[in-house]
Order: sequence, then structure tokens, then C-alpha cells
Amino acid sequence: MITDLKIAIGADHAGFTYKEELIKYLNECKELKDFGTYSPASVDYPDFAHPVAAAVETKAYDFGILICGSGNGVAITANKHQGIRASICWDVELAKLARLHNNANIICLPERFISLEMAKEMVEIFLTTSFEGGRHATRVSKISC
Repeated sequence: MITDLKIAIGADHAGFTYKEELIKYLNECKELKDFGTYSPASVDYPDFAHPVAAAVETKAYDFGILICGSGNGVAITANKHQGIRASICWDVELAKLARLHNNANIICLPERFISLEMAKEMVEIFLTTSFEGGRHATRVSKISC
């Protein structure tokens, strides 16, 4: 259940609008930490992706949500952290498979390419889908360098 989760969220200027809306949507979470940005003024995505990834990497938070224009910048940045499996999602099935097969712990959303309703639905699926394990656990264990 989402109410039991601690979530870290962050975005650059291109993801600011959806970040603000997702914070409202996720108001029932046990804990939700907003790592910024706090306005639509132009900023650099690593300044927000690194703190979210570090919060999930250290297990201070269960999952992360990162948003930028394409999802690529925040995903590339977050995946530099050991133990982070950040997945760009633009469809509900991808959000589900990111959890089921890849045990992803950060969802990266491309605000410029998805609707707000799709973003909410993907976040819901991502946060409520459990890792399937089995043959996928073997594969996931080989990801870290």
C-alpha cells in the first residue's frame, strides 16, 4: 500500500508541474520528501536527481520519482548511483514491468510526452507492484558494477 511507503521526489524545470501535481496525488504516503526544484525557472536536472537517488540508495526512502522533459537526463543521472535502478516509463505496462522484472526503485517520467493522468496511473502501478524475483533476481543481481 502507498500509505506505508516513504517516497523521494524531484524534478527539473521541465518536470516541475507534474511534480507538484504528483505530490498532491500522493498525499497519503507515510512520508513524501520533495527534493525540488521549487519553481519552473530553468535549472540543471542533476541537482535534483542526485539527492533523490542518494535518498533511495541509502534506503532512507523506499522509492523515488524523478521527472524532467524526456525522462532521460534524470534516469542517466540516477543510474550512476550503486543500487539504483531508475527506469524511464511512458506507459503503464512499462511501469509494471520495471518493478516486476527489473526491481526498479526510481521511476523517471517524461513530462513533455505523457499526460498527467498517465503519470499518476504509472506512479500508482509502480509503487504497488512487487518484484517478481525468480529468474529476474539473478539478472538484477548482475547489474551493479
